[in-house]
Amino acid sequence: MPSRLFAPFIAIWAFRRYLRHAPFVLALAGGAALRWTAVLAYPHGLWFTGDSYFYVGYALRPAPSPSKTLGYSFVLRLLEPLHSLTAVVVVQHLMGLAIAVMAYAVLCRAGLPAWASALVTLPVLYDAYQIELEHLLMSETLFMFLIAGALTLLLWRVRDGRAPPWWTALAAGLLLGYAVLVRSAGAPVVPVVLLCLLLWRQGWRAALAFGAAAAVPLVAYALWFHAGRGTYALTTSDGIYLWGRTAGFADCAKMRPPPDEAALCLPPAADERREAPGHLIWRSDIPPRELLSPVVSPEANSTLRDFSVRAIRAQPGDYLEAVGEGVGRAFSPRRYPYPNSTTERLYHFPGRPQLFPSGLAYAAKPGAPGTVLADAMRYGRTGTPSEVVRPYADRLIDYQRHWFLPGPAIGAVFGLGAVAFLAARGRRREVLMVWGTAATLLLFPIASADFDYRYVVPTVPFACFAVGLGLSAVRRRAAGDDADRADDAETVTRWWGTLGSRRRDSDRASVP
Repeated sequence: MPSRLFAPFIAIWAFRRYLRHAPFVLALAGGAALRWTAVLAYPHGLWFTGDSYFYVGYALRPAPSPSKTLGYSFVLRLLEPLHSLTAVVVVQHLMGLAIAVMAYAVLCRAGLPAWASALVTLPVLYDAYQIELEHLLMSETLFMFLIAGALTLLLWRVRDGRAPPWWTALAAGLLLGYAVLVRSAGAPVVPVVLLCLLLWRQGWRAALAFGAAAAVPLVAYALWFHAGRGTYALTTSDGIYLWGRTAGFADCAKMRPPPDEAALCLPPAADERREAPGHLIWRSDIPPRELLSPVVSPEANSTLRDFSVRAIRAQPGDYLEAVGEGVGRAFSPRRYPYPNSTTERLYHFPGRPQLFPSGLAYAAKPGAPGTVLADAMRYGRTGTPSEVVRPYADRLIDYQRHWFLPGPAIGAVFGLGAVAFLAARGRRREVLMVWGTAATLLLFPIASADFDYRYVVPTVPFACFAVGLGLSAVRRRAAGDDADRADDAETVTRWWGTLGSRRRDSDRASVP
């Protein structure tokens, strides 16, 4: 009888090494419950005006687009046989949970205590804006998942301090290369990771494999783009985005552009100079659309890019000020209605079903254009592609008012990541790889287009990840110092002989 009473406790004790993961398992379960509530509240997902319609349209009718890369549309096409918008958002929520799992696993392997590793993943699991972004029919969740997968492969041997083997670097390169096709803002991450690999001793093999693999999806896409558009590129829209970034400060008197570009300058007192670049570029009365229509043609793209680069070179201070304002918004305690209030509202859980515009479907063939609503209904095989179910929606709306990482906290995480890099002696390459990824994902969209809150949220998991890696390095160094002190103490081992004796290198027991 006594043995039966103690049997459960004996079984628990046998698995005691796994109980240290209990905090993360509980946190993961809570994050999964929140995401399931989102599925119940909005069973057909949430739609981001314009972009969601674009991705679904090109998923139904694949063709090279001059404005965006279609990596996300390809995945939507893979899921299209399910005929379920619910399935799409469930997959995206599973990706969000997987990002937390990957970060936790790497941090535990790096030597960070399980409870601390779980703590680092809490912003990923519980931030309301993170959960809402996963529920949008948008590319950001897939983008984060691919980058997290690539970093996990590269950092899996973090405890050894050695460069990753070439075959894991190869797989990571394929993931990160495809991430660029999901969102072209990921392009600068490739050289950041490549540089970090080269910093390892004998890391050139991993760097070579990574770079070659990352190029494969990009080259394949460029070839496909050329077949459909006649030019080798991923998109031909970077010119209009960069024009919007520079239009607010570009001064032709300082730039002295060639005659064919001079008309692209806005008048010095124009109200458009004070508009958000992300809103300005869609106006029909701006100079690029009046002079270079269509603005996404290769020729127009080249002209707009050249104009913008001239503005940046002639007015670097104004450009840095504009970028700094965007970074300031990301870290501000106030949430701005930027680039306009309509766009910012799309990052909040809605209280009523979303209305679909009467616009024509994207990538539609001439003679059978259809509408964006028809595409949504066709893809999901539903007559109500936007639905709100109470009381679940009310719970999420209330949750989002209180539970999120505010701007100053995001800034603090980035600051701690920078400190972690300085303090992570022995693991600075690893910390730099992750923190550099986060910083690049934050800065590049602001520098090349404009600030937007959906560009900030994907940086948080990687910034937190960098802090965790830095803490693991500090803990490892402290443990190493303790081990050195223990070696100096009086101990009895087969190498050291009797208590208080000096080490005898000639002792056969000391010979390997």
